[in-house]
This record gives sequence, C-alpha cells and structure tokens, in this order.
Amino acid sequence: MNLEDLFGLSGRVAVVTGATGRLGQVMAEALAGAGAITYLVGRDQGRLDALAEKLGDRCRAARCDVTVDEDVAALGARLREEQGRLDVLVHNAHVGKGGSLRSSTPSDYLAAADLALGAFQRLLDATRDLLEATDGSPSIINVASMYGVVSPKPQLYDTPEAGNPPYYGAVKAGLVQLTRYAAVELGPSGIRVNCVTPGPFPGEGGDPALLARLAQQTPLGRVGDATEIATTVLYLASPRSSYTTGTNVVVDGGWTVW
Repeated sequence: MNLEDLFGLSGRVAVVTGATGRLGQVMAEALAGAGAITYLVGRDQGRLDALAEKLGDRCRAARCDVTVDEDVAALGARLREEQGRLDVLVHNAHVGKGGSLRSSTPSDYLAAADLALGAFQRLLDATRDLLEATDGSPSIINVASMYGVVSPKPQLYDTPEAGNPPYYGAVKAGLVQLTRYAAVELGPSGIRVNCVTPGPFPGEGGDPALLARLAQQTPLGRVGDATEIATTVLYLASPRSSYTTGTNVVVDGGWTVW
C-alpha cells in the first residue's frame, strides 16, 4: 500500500474557501498535490489567479464571496457544468480582526455569524446534489479555532483590542456544533462532516515578543507552522477517513489541554 492508496485524490474535485489565506493556501496545496482538481475560492481575483498559477494546473481560481447568495449559487452552477461532482468542501473563509467587548457591536456578531454559519448553509445548498453525486466518500471540512474551545488570555496581548474579538470565538464554537448537527442529518446521504480546530498559527513576520508568549501556552513550547494543518485536512478529505464524521480534530500543539 502506497501514499496514493492511502490519501490519493485523483479524479476527485475539491473546493477550498478562504483559499488565499495562510491556512487556506496549504490546505489547497495538499489537496491539489494529492491529485484533486481544486477550486480556490475567495474575493480577490488577482490573488486567486496568482495562487492558482503557483499551485499548478490542477487548481482553478473561483472568485466568490460566500456571504453573497448569487456568488455561491454561481459557484455551484460552475461546478455542476465543469465537473458534475464535488468530493471535498473545505469551509475556511475568515476575516481576521482584533477587538474586545468594549469595541464590538451587534453588527460585528451578525457579520461573523454570516461568514461562519450562514456561508456554510449557502455552500451546502449550492453543492449538496454534487456531493451526493460522488461515488467516493464525500467530505465537508469546517475550519474552526481554538478560541471556539477556550477564551483568549488578555494578558498575552499588548492591548485589549489586539486580541481576538468575542464574536470570533462565539461563531467558531457554533461551527463546531453545526458540524455535529450536519453530520447527523447528512450521514444517511453518505456525506461526512468534520471540523478542524487550529491552534496558534500566527505566520511569519509577527511581533517576536507576542510569538514567544503564544509559544509558552503550548506543551510543545512553540507556535504552529501552517503546513502542520495540511495532513489533517488531507486525512479528512480522503476516503481513508470514510468512517470518521461529526468529529472535531484539534491541531493546537496542546494549547487547549491545560
């Protein structure tokens, strides 16, 4: 048995929302590298085109704002016309923003919920028939956050507004629960729904002092590298995880164990 037998996705079709983000790029690269025709979804056509060129001919730029009904419907129509199936849907769309209870507004909560939860429903409505049409083990993968499991520690950040805002963790916690709900309802159709909860993946070029404080919060004593999320997504995307559904896989260096 080789890697192709274990995790190969040749002949399969994948969609990654938030594809130009730090984690989205490595997820898309992993899926395309395993052989999947991978649609890169985001709002910036230029960045999508550049990423598609970088990742190779298995990738397709697909400009789409997942908070806009017409955009998501058009994405579904394109997949239906070009592929006639969908095997892997990675819901990773995210907008990074700092804040606190003092600075947050009700509209912030609504916008965050629409991006995390409303977009999930739009994407499912637009592609459910395509997921059901696949002859493999169709997989939906939601991307949540450690801050949907535990609260940020204010003392890690220089100011209250530099930390994660309250609505971010609230909707990510909701996405974990929505994963469970969807797994139960979609299971009879053969569609698996799982969640990945990343820990601290701050990327390059951050404040060294902040990175050091974040690293101290994990038993491993370091922050994560974006590539360390790729194998989890690849496992959940592959038919080798065909008996895994409704679960939340935490990839956080141990942040949430203490």
